[in-house]
Amino acid sequence: MRPDIPKLLEDIRDSCEFILSSAASLSLAEFNENRTIRQAVERNFEIIGEALNRIKRSDPAVIGAFGDISRIIAFRNILAHGYDVVDNEVVWLVVKNNVPRILEKARQLLDRA
Repeated sequence: MRPDIPKLLEDIRDSCEFILSSAASLSLAEFNENRTIRQAVERNFEIIGEALNRIKRSDPAVIGAFGDISRIIAFRNILAHGYDVVDNEVVWLVVKNNVPRILEKARQLLDRA
């Protein structure tokens, strides 16, 4: 593992933990109503996507642990560049369905670093 990878994995872990602590206990309606949390969650998804993209470029062997990251990176790009087409329900589903798995993979890789 390249020396810069653990820092990127820590960024992913930190962002996942933030997302889960901020939004996982909310209902979709509460998430929709809370602009501050929505924007904070979106920003942390941007960090996750960018960190994965950097890992992909610098150490492709590490990235295999995350599975298909192209969708995560594409999601990051939509949040960063397509702010006007962001669907809160899609963001919510990613929080519920994907973040725990990404967090677990980041933790596993950090344990081996």
